Amino acid sequence: MLSLESRSNQETPTKRLAFGKALAVFASLGLALAANSASAQTADTVLFNGKILTVDKDFSVRQALAIGHGQVLASGTSVAMKKLAGDKAKLIDLGGRIVIPGLTDGHIHGIRAALTFGTEVNWIGVPTLKQALEKIRQAGKSQKPGSWIVVAGGWTEEQFSEKRRPTAREVTEAAPDNPVYIQHLYDWLLLTPKAMEALNIHQDSDVTPGGKLERDGDNHPTGVVIGNGNTLGKIFDRLPKPTLDQQVDGSRKFFREMNSLGITGIVDGGGVSMYPANYQAVFKLWHDKQLTLRIAYHLCAPKPGSELADLQNLTQLLPQGFGDSMLHFNGPGEILVWADWTDGDITPDGKARLAELLRWAASKGYTIQLHWNPDRTVHDLLDVIEDINKDYPVHDLRWTVLHLYNASEDNLKRMKSLGLIWGVQDGLYFGGERLQHDVGVEPARRLPPIATALRLGLTVSGGTDAHRVSSYNPFVALQWYLDGTTISGVKTRGEAEAPSRRQALEMYTRNSAFMANDDDKRGTLEPGKFADLAVLSADYLTAPVGEIGKIRSLLTMVGGNVVYAAPPFADLASGTGH
Repeated sequence: MLSLESRSNQETPTKRLAFGKALAVFASLGLALAANSASAQTADTVLFNGKILTVDKDFSVRQALAIGHGQVLASGTSVAMKKLAGDKAKLIDLGGRIVIPGLTDGHIHGIRAALTFGTEVNWIGVPTLKQALEKIRQAGKSQKPGSWIVVAGGWTEEQFSEKRRPTAREVTEAAPDNPVYIQHLYDWLLLTPKAMEALNIHQDSDVTPGGKLERDGDNHPTGVVIGNGNTLGKIFDRLPKPTLDQQVDGSRKFFREMNSLGITGIVDGGGVSMYPANYQAVFKLWHDKQLTLRIAYHLCAPKPGSELADLQNLTQLLPQGFGDSMLHFNGPGEILVWADWTDGDITPDGKARLAELLRWAASKGYTIQLHWNPDRTVHDLLDVIEDINKDYPVHDLRWTVLHLYNASEDNLKRMKSLGLIWGVQDGLYFGGERLQHDVGVEPARRLPPIATALRLGLTVSGGTDAHRVSSYNPFVALQWYLDGTTISGVKTRGEAEAPSRRQALEMYTRNSAFMANDDDKRGTLEPGKFADLAVLSADYLTAPVGEIGKIRSLLTMVGGNVVYAAPPFADLASGTGH
């Protein structure tokens, strides 16, 4: 056995060179033995006759993939991979189709969306207002009179051919016997008269904080509430909650819906209304080994004024990474301090409380996600982190700044020097025109500056922030990263800040896995990593950019297990989780 400690303190350069060569030979021998051991393993599944995007450092493309015990064993030619197949191995002919690593949404409120997915009406992707109202009408026919019909977000009038939002009269006519709640992003809410009565909303004071009732010419409420996320969140919390069984069923359905889009993992950002009780459905699926995607979850500060104390209490039994390969705690986030803001600037008291909480997180080694906008105030955050970095190095903690769509190059450089991740969601796919109006057409052409950030060496991850404010479809996000065109067809961002197709896919695979502290286990299709993958309906690398948003998964695997299958692979569906 070679021992570093046995060497003489008086060794010569020649001896050191010889010793170094010996170590190199020893290391090479070890790597060779490990490689032989891996190749000697028997594959239980082989995907062949395809186009495998490994998304390794060279972005290698292979013809086939061998899987064993839930992991990638090897990739190569179809002939070579078939030789690794055991007697009972599944041989899956891809028919020339493309395979990508399973996608990971780097910032989504998936646990919250899943709770009510089974009891909500979903308008995501519905092309006309007429069809959207028909979904309300069908819900009214299928549900008991007096039961709530809820559309919790993920839509915008720009997706409708009519280019407008519904009126209370139209919705009431569609479902006259039910209270109806229809939320648009975090700025607008429509309540039918039955809903207004059930919630006892009659005056502006009934929709505080920050809410205001829209009124008609006779000063009567129209049913529309204008407010912010806090306003609408508090109203939503007053709606009847699904039972635990309904939450579990909704979670199961939502996660399989995401599987159908090639999603095999999410980084959940916590968020408004996410109290401990709201995690019981996902914990039950995890305990029962029925999760069909991997979840790295963050915990949000539940209420203003006691954020640090509350997070310290909640995390007493949650060290960083607590959990397993299917579900683990990924640190505090995304709202850490419910600070007061004045004209868009954080107050001195808010900054002090943020500094105290971030210093605590750094001392505990926690990864964090942090919501921050706009660029003109991010210096306050970076000043705090730079000060903390003097005592607790944050470079390797994988702290993420979210939503900073108008980041300047100087601030991106500061983020890079601190080792921060930039999480870029596709919110401007819905709000690009509004941004153009606010900042001007030319300034909007560089937003968000993804290409600049990647050129600087920043880790940029992809995600949606779904489902209240956007669609959870990752291919819609990938299309928007590439062409900068909004849902209504307006190209707001210029080509200069567009990532390449390779870079965009890396944002949604290896970079998001890095954010989840899982890059050593997933995010690429390399030997030793989990066999999390999706077989796509079209070639992501060659399809017209404008068609990428229509791509779906035909076969999705998590750990080598089939979690979603559609023709021509439908007979492979297992119907089980992990």
